[in-house]
Amino acid sequence: MEAFTTHTGRAVPLRRSNVDTDQIIPAHWLKKVTRDGFEDGLFEAWRKDPGFVLNQEAYRGATVLVAGPDFGTGSSREHAVWALQNYGFKAVISARFADIFRGNSLKNGLLTVVLPQETVDRLWELIEADPATEVTVDLVDRQVRAGDITADFVLDENARWRLLEGLDDISLTLREEAAIAAYEARRPSYKPTTVGL
Repeated sequence: MEAFTTHTGRAVPLRRSNVDTDQIIPAHWLKKVTRDGFEDGLFEAWRKDPGFVLNQEAYRGATVLVAGPDFGTGSSREHAVWALQNYGFKAVISARFADIFRGNSLKNGLLTVVLPQETVDRLWELIEADPATEVTVDLVDRQVRAGDITADFVLDENARWRLLEGLDDISLTLREEAAIAAYEARRPSYKPTTVGL
């Protein structure tokens, strides 16, 4: 997983609330077994509307999504996180996320930032007035900066450390590879083993 420290990029104002994971990536996209290639399915139904914000040239290439409250509700699916990442988003800002979506995001390297709705409103106004506005999401200082907006955010220390170090669950386990091998070497031969399979 790629480490996340600070990211600066243009942003997309997604003025919708209660965006569930089926809206983020429809269920028929879940047949794939790899983590890539989901960008075409991101908000698939909404992207059929030429006026949808992701279809607007001004927001093409933006890497920060500023969404309405209750983003990522519905069923748990990491595919929603992968679709956002495959499209190019590095961070999502919202006043409230579904817990499972937020957990999946942070474990996969997508930073989800919770800010008060008043701050989200100000960000929407700023990036709609000038889509070239850059938004900085600074995990080191736990701050979002754009124009005259500076907003602190909270993130639990473990999730922050994992993102800063670029550690997913597999990476964390592999840090203990020598200890695991030593443990397996000490186990009696008649017991099941994970070594040499």
